[in-house]
Amino acid sequence: MKVLILCGGYGTRLREHTETLPKPMVAIGGRPILWHIMKGYAHHGFSEFVLCLGYLGDKIKEYFLNYEAMNSDFTVELGKKDAIELHGATHQEDGWKVTLAETGQDAMTGARVKRASRYLGADDATFCVTYGDGVADVDLRAAYAFHRAHGGLATVTGVRPPSRFGELQLDGTRVTSFSEKPQVSEGLINGGFFFFERGFLDYVSEDASCVLEREPLERVAREGQLHVYEHTGFWQCMDTYREWQGLERRWRDGSAPWAVWKA
Repeated sequence: MKVLILCGGYGTRLREHTETLPKPMVAIGGRPILWHIMKGYAHHGFSEFVLCLGYLGDKIKEYFLNYEAMNSDFTVELGKKDAIELHGATHQEDGWKVTLAETGQDAMTGARVKRASRYLGADDATFCVTYGDGVADVDLRAAYAFHRAHGGLATVTGVRPPSRFGELQLDGTRVTSFSEKPQVSEGLINGGFFFFERGFLDYVSEDASCVLEREPLERVAREGQLHVYEHTGFWQCMDTYREWQGLERRWRDGSAPWAVWKA
């Protein structure tokens, strides 16, 4: 099953970093937050990724093109083409398959999902989607099992931090309405970490203005096809410099709850 990660936004509220880097490449503990997100998925057995690129996507391409060399000892023989000998990787990301998909400089989230869907295989009946700027200790295997069990088109992870994210109105585990960034928020909010059946692609379009969190999710909620997997553990987005500082401090202090691969 493939994991689509939305990596194309401008990150304007984290301008201290994002004038020269896309937000998913902002480092926590010397590694991009994107790496932390991917490590979490891989820990739970999801290691095929499609990165939906936009703003400064070339920086993400460079990172993965050079990943083996930058995480290995190597010998290079100057003057000879392809004369690089790697001496064993110092990383543990064996088996990751990463597709870097250009999805448009100004495309919104729904358009990015639709455009990147060309990299879903014939056997990808279900796929994951998440944001490239938030970390959590979500049990993704349990979330996937929940998604399969309810039989709907879509699952969103619901969390309980501050407002300004999509609020979910519920009937049991079924989402009856989806309101993106309400003025006042009570209860669960949109924490990302989505699971979708392939049929959900009919709800999004390649039009650059298509916002995943608006008409597509609002429509599947109205139709009773959107369910919430409640996550009561750690979740944190990285929208602001202060939020980045908090994540960096947790990593430095050895108290990073999202680092489930280190447990």
